[in-house]
Amino acid sequence: MKDNYCVIMAGGVGSRFWPLSKTEKPKQFLDILGIGKTFLQLTFERLNKICPSENFYIVTNKAYKNIVLEQLPGIKEEQVLLEPKRRNTAPCIEFANYIISKINPNANIIVCPSDHLILNENEFIRVVSEGIDFIKDKSALLTLGIKPSRPDTGYGYIQIEKNSNGLNIEIDKVKTFTEKPNLDLAKFFFESGEFFWNSGIFIWSLASIEQAFKQHLPDVFNLFQNRDLYSSESEFIDKTYSECPNISIDYGIMEKSDNVFVFKADFGWSDLGTWGSLYENTPHDDNTNSIVGKNILSYDTQNCVINIPTEKLVVIQGLNGFIVVDSGESLLICKKDEEQRIRQFVNDIQIKKGDSFV
Repeated sequence: MKDNYCVIMAGGVGSRFWPLSKTEKPKQFLDILGIGKTFLQLTFERLNKICPSENFYIVTNKAYKNIVLEQLPGIKEEQVLLEPKRRNTAPCIEFANYIISKINPNANIIVCPSDHLILNENEFIRVVSEGIDFIKDKSALLTLGIKPSRPDTGYGYIQIEKNSNGLNIEIDKVKTFTEKPNLDLAKFFFESGEFFWNSGIFIWSLASIEQAFKQHLPDVFNLFQNRDLYSSESEFIDKTYSECPNISIDYGIMEKSDNVFVFKADFGWSDLGTWGSLYENTPHDDNTNSIVGKNILSYDTQNCVINIPTEKLVVIQGLNGFIVVDSGESLLICKKDEEQRIRQFVNDIQIKKGDSFV
């Protein structure tokens, strides 16, 4: 395990989970599931079975340094890599590559978002372990593709080249990447059997991903080679990020490389991007409500997402298909099938009430 490294990307804002998720404490640092652990803690514990604690790097915004250290007491301050500004996933990953390259040029790296739900952890561990075995002796960039359970328009898709790799029947070469499709295209993808959801979880050797950066994102790669020009590490990172393009790893490297493979997996995955996706992936009561909270009485209420602080007593009557979320200082009551409007609500709050509520 000494060559296994894990990079957790934990810099997002998660505005679609307002009012619980706020700029000062986004969803990856919250116990939205009501189980006593945050998404970040669950991600760390899951991957800690494959990667030793000292080989973790958490890439996050400067504002979240103390939250990360508080929630992950098993890691050291130097393992929290602080981004001065958001520049999407490619600079985030190259930042971690730069740090890891100084420690272990033979590293095998797992890159994982901090806020995903994984229901079958044993299967996830098996898939990641076999993925590491696949990449460690070859020049390959591996992504985990999730077998779709429905024609979802909220995910990107990966098309496989069928039977393209004789080494492992669960792994195929990638043919195409497609961003979030419309419903008709999603239905075609789902029915074809050639398309998998793009999980945003990657496995590669340091050597392979660095070669890919040199070839496809040389501007980003070269920026991280200029450490000697600056008197301090923080000055170097600040300057580097100010010059980095805002670009995703998918667009910048994965879609352009010819050595990309996908592990066709099914371990109960969701990126939990919305309250609706939380509803779809959590247990329901007898009236098909997804409830977090200890003191909730509901009457004639079905198909709702209800998330209430433990100490608060709430009585709900006569709702069907609503999101009801109380953060303590803010209350959201919104139709579940119109939750895409939450971002607009947040924008309106900023304009009319200021930043303190978001």
